[in-house]
Amino acid sequence: MAQLVPTLLTLLISFAGGALAAFAGLPAGWLMGGALAVSIAAMSGVKVRMPDRLRDVAFLLIGMSMGASVAPDTLNLLSSWPVSLAALVIELVLIVSLTGWMLARVFKLDAGTAYLSSFPGHLSLVMGIASAGVGDARQIAIIQVIRIFMLTICVPIGAMFLPIAHFEPLMSSKTLSVGELLLLAAGCTAFGLVFVWRKIPAGFVLGSMAAATAAKLGGLYDAAMPEPLVITTFVLTGALIGSRFAGISRREFFHASLGGLIATGMTVSIVTLVAWLVGMVIGMPYGQIWLALAPGALEGMGALGIALGYDTAFIAAHHVIRLLLLSFAIPGVVMLIRWRENATIAAHDKGEGRLP
Repeated sequence: MAQLVPTLLTLLISFAGGALAAFAGLPAGWLMGGALAVSIAAMSGVKVRMPDRLRDVAFLLIGMSMGASVAPDTLNLLSSWPVSLAALVIELVLIVSLTGWMLARVFKLDAGTAYLSSFPGHLSLVMGIASAGVGDARQIAIIQVIRIFMLTICVPIGAMFLPIAHFEPLMSSKTLSVGELLLLAAGCTAFGLVFVWRKIPAGFVLGSMAAATAAKLGGLYDAAMPEPLVITTFVLTGALIGSRFAGISRREFFHASLGGLIATGMTVSIVTLVAWLVGMVIGMPYGQIWLALAPGALEGMGALGIALGYDTAFIAAHHVIRLLLLSFAIPGVVMLIRWRENATIAAHDKGEGRLP
C-alpha cells in the first residue's frame, strides 16, 4: 500500500494535467500537460513514483500505438531517408561539440561532465559511465532530464507558432476489438522481451513497435487503437517523463538549470535549422522531420508523433540510428577525455619534476 499510493497519485496528477491541457486545446495536451504537472509535483516535494512494471506497460502501449500509426506508404518513402540520416549525423556532431564546449567554457564544468551532459540521448549509457567516475553524475542527470523535459514541452508549443503543423492522424474508421488488442499486445510483448534480451536500446518500445508495424504492413490489421487507450498511453508517458524529476531538489535543479536550459536551447536551435534545410530537399511535413531529428527520448518523441499525426516509422527509424551512433560515439569521446586528462597530469608531473 505504501508504494501504491504514490503511484496512483502520480497517475492522477498526470491525468489532471493532461485533461486541463487538452481542454485548453493545446496540441498533444494529454502528453504535455501530464508531463508538466508531474514534473511540478515532483519538484514541489510530492512523492511521485512510476514502477518498472507500469513503465513497461507504458512502453508496450507506446510501441503498439506507434505501429498502428505507421503510414501505409512508408515503404515507398524510404528513398528520401538517406538525406535526413546524413543530416542526423551532422546534427549530432554539432550538438555534442558546441554544447559540450559551451558547458566547459562558460559554466566551467570539467570535460567529463560537460560532454556527457551534451550527448543527446542514450541516458542509461551516459549515466552508467558517469557512475563509474567520469564527471559529476548528479549534474549530468539534471541537465539530461531538463533536455528530455524541455523537448517534450517545446514541440507542442512550437506547433502553435512554428511550421510544426498539427495533422489529424490518418486513422481507420474502425477500432481494434478487445480480442484483436489482446493478440496484438501478446505479439508486441514477445517482440519487446526479445529486443530487451538482445540488449537493443529502448528495446521494449522498439520491439513492440516492430511487431505492430510488421502486422500492419503485412495486412493482419488496419483498424486504429481505441481513443481511450491512446489517451491512457499519453497519461502514462506524461507520468513517466515527469517522474524523472523525482529525487531532484529545487536547489539542485536551479543550480544546474541555467546550463541545462542553454544547452537545450542550443540543441533545439540546431535541430530546427537542420530540419528546415532537410525540408527544403525532401517533401515531408516540417514537424515530422523535426521530431525525427529531435534528440528527445524515443517514447516521448514517438508519442508526440502519434498525437500530431505524423509517420511514426520515419521518426522511430531516425531515433534508432541516433542511439546506435551514440553507442559508439559516447565511449569514444570518453576515451578521448581520459587521454587528454592523463596527458595533462603527466605534463604537470613532469613540470613539477623540473622544479628546484
